[in-house]
Amino acid sequence: MEVVIAAVIALFVGGFAVFFVKRLQDQNTKKSARIEAERIVNKAKSEAAKLKKDSETKAKDFESRARKNVEADIHKQKSTLKNKESQLERRLKEIDDQYKAKSEENDRYLNTLKDREEKIAISETRIKDLEKKGEEQIVALKAKLETVAGMNQEEARRQLLSALEDEAKQEAAKTIAAIEAEAEKEAEKKAKRILAVALSRFASEYTSERTVSVLALPSDEMKGKIIGREGRNIRTLEALCGVDLIVDDTPEAVVISGFDPVRRELARRTIEKLMEDGRVHPARIEEVVEKQRNELMKSIKEEGERHVMELGLANIHPELVKIIGALKYRNYQGQNALNQSLEVAQIAGLLAGELGVNVKIARRAGLLHNIGKAIDHTAEGSYAAVGSEFAKKYNESEDVCHAIRAHDEEEKPHSILAWIVHAAYLLSSARPGARRPQIDSFVNRLQDLESIGNSFDGVLKTLALQAGKDVRVLVEGSKVTDDQAVMLSRDIARKIEREVPQAGQVKVTVLRETRSVEHAR
Repeated sequence: MEVVIAAVIALFVGGFAVFFVKRLQDQNTKKSARIEAERIVNKAKSEAAKLKKDSETKAKDFESRARKNVEADIHKQKSTLKNKESQLERRLKEIDDQYKAKSEENDRYLNTLKDREEKIAISETRIKDLEKKGEEQIVALKAKLETVAGMNQEEARRQLLSALEDEAKQEAAKTIAAIEAEAEKEAEKKAKRILAVALSRFASEYTSERTVSVLALPSDEMKGKIIGREGRNIRTLEALCGVDLIVDDTPEAVVISGFDPVRRELARRTIEKLMEDGRVHPARIEEVVEKQRNELMKSIKEEGERHVMELGLANIHPELVKIIGALKYRNYQGQNALNQSLEVAQIAGLLAGELGVNVKIARRAGLLHNIGKAIDHTAEGSYAAVGSEFAKKYNESEDVCHAIRAHDEEEKPHSILAWIVHAAYLLSSARPGARRPQIDSFVNRLQDLESIGNSFDGVLKTLALQAGKDVRVLVEGSKVTDDQAVMLSRDIARKIEREVPQAGQVKVTVLRETRSVEHAR
């Protein structure tokens, strides 16, 4: 029993000792953890304070730099504004000086006009006096003639009629010659028109500026990309598009040259797409050209289909629809071929409605009359004949084909449909502003002005300057006096008003020079 009690006591004392030791260990562990935690917290606070200090320092530096940059920008803007104000002041001063100079010039011109008006008034008074004296002299001469001739009034009338008959025959001969000259002139005009139509379908290298298109570039760096290494990119573009690219010193621009406007449009679209993409090399160029060609053909077809639908036409062959759409890129005498075809179609439909003819057939013939201009030079014949052949090839009726051939007097119209299309074509072409005036009419006007001046006695030479707005007349000093020069300028101006009314305001200047030459021996 004692042993058991001793064992129990020993076990109790051992457990207490173990508990006590364990508690001491826990307290030491907690104390160590608390110390470590305080150390970590203190370290974190120290680092936070350090970061805060660094952030404040960096913020102050950034604020200082930003303030300096803003102040520099403000100073720069103030300097720029000051320069612009100086430029504006200089420009205003220049404008003011120009205005003063123009005012002084106008004053001098007004004074000159006043002097001329006074001289003209004096000359008109002298003319009236001379006319009055001339009438009096004519009356006196008539009386003297009757006395000297010993003829009565009836006999004098018969002789006068005989003289007038001879004169009328001479005038008739002159009129016949003038009519023949006019006929030759008209034939020459028609020949030139035929040449113009032919050249509009196939132009040589001597064509005008209408064979080029100017494409704006975003920067001159794009020129280098278009040319490529050793010119491979530009050669690829020219070969695939069938045009010539001219890259010169013109800033931010490239010139597309070609006789076919559809090819020029393809080149323009291709280059624009390459500029958007930025990748320019032969493989990419081939890919873009093929894609743009398909899109262009699609747009041409859609353009033709849209206008065919607008006119309410049906059963037009798809190939003809494409040719109609291609007319959008053709021009003749400043008039768009597609717009002119649509206008002729509408006018033909209106005329057909008034005459009781099938309106849709008339619109169809009017729309197709111009398709020959969209067909290249590989097809032989005039544009009207080629257009008729293509229409016949794609199942158009003979009436429509004949109207196409006869619209421009290619052959004599022999059907009411052909006469309707012919009349619609003439109305569309003759509409004011439809076509640009040709250079021939401009040259003829200058020649008319010069011939009017040369028709007066004493005139050595006449020059039409400034597009016919200034006519200089050189006269012989020995035959024309100063007073006669004034009257001559007035007579020439009046004749121009009568014979060339479309010339507008023309300034006539008569120049007279007197030279005295003597040789010392």
